[in-house]
Amino acid sequence: MIINVHAGHNPDGKAGCGAVGIIRESTENRNVKNEVIRQLKALGHTVYDCTVDDGAAHGSVTAASDVLAKIVKKCNAHTADLDVSIHFNAGARDADSSTTGTEVYICTADSKAKGTAQSICNAISALGFKNRGVKVNGNLYVLRKTTAPAVLVECCFVDDKDDVELYNCADMASAIVYGITGQKCQESNKPSETGKDTSATPTDTTATEQKVNYRVQVGAYSVRTNAEAMQKRLKAAGFDNFMVKNGGLYKIQVGAYSIKANAEAMQKKLKAAGFDVILVKA
Repeated sequence: MIINVHAGHNPDGKAGCGAVGIIRESTENRNVKNEVIRQLKALGHTVYDCTVDDGAAHGSVTAASDVLAKIVKKCNAHTADLDVSIHFNAGARDADSSTTGTEVYICTADSKAKGTAQSICNAISALGFKNRGVKVNGNLYVLRKTTAPAVLVECCFVDDKDDVELYNCADMASAIVYGITGQKCQESNKPSETGKDTSATPTDTTATEQKVNYRVQVGAYSVRTNAEAMQKRLKAAGFDNFMVKNGGLYKIQVGAYSIKANAEAMQKKLKAAGFDVILVKA
């Protein structure tokens, strides 16, 4: 695939930068963007970085508008299969212990990128974020003006403590890449989580013997219908989950994490919601 990827807004500290909360959008979307591009290239895709760092006001044009126009110009300079705009959301009403979540925008209900948008939503929500779904917005400049099918990913909320606690740049990027391609990167040199010392934590690979992948398991059943009943309970409580068949048992799990602390955070949320859980390595 040929894919345009960009982080939205000007960099932090400039006019037209992104949302600021517990974390900063224009910092984190660039971290995620860089890792998305690295993984896509490692998987053999052609990727163009269309991020703009020099948006400036001129005449009646604001810095934010200048950024958008320059992004679109960069994107449309390539004949791409997909445009990916990476953002972080804000405006959470953080009154509980659950995440506000992730959502992905497309321009029209019949957009060719609709399936990709849904796959990205599902992949990010599998990390433990609430799935706010695919949303249609024909007013977003980048979605309207780019020639390739386009998605705008709102990874999570910068001002929700639960989102920020769960968020990890490498995991977020991996989810986006999987949503786009259905592939997982086999390289293991992912960057450390912003602002945290992860020198002693395991790095992600994919499906290799060296990989340490932490999952939160809610149950293991010999009867499939019992496992499906647990899936429904979890879904009703706001937890996206998946079923793995192993050793004759149907195992219900939530999330897949490269960093143990993130898996433990989800384990606490599930226990607080009344579920019996264990942490497992896959």
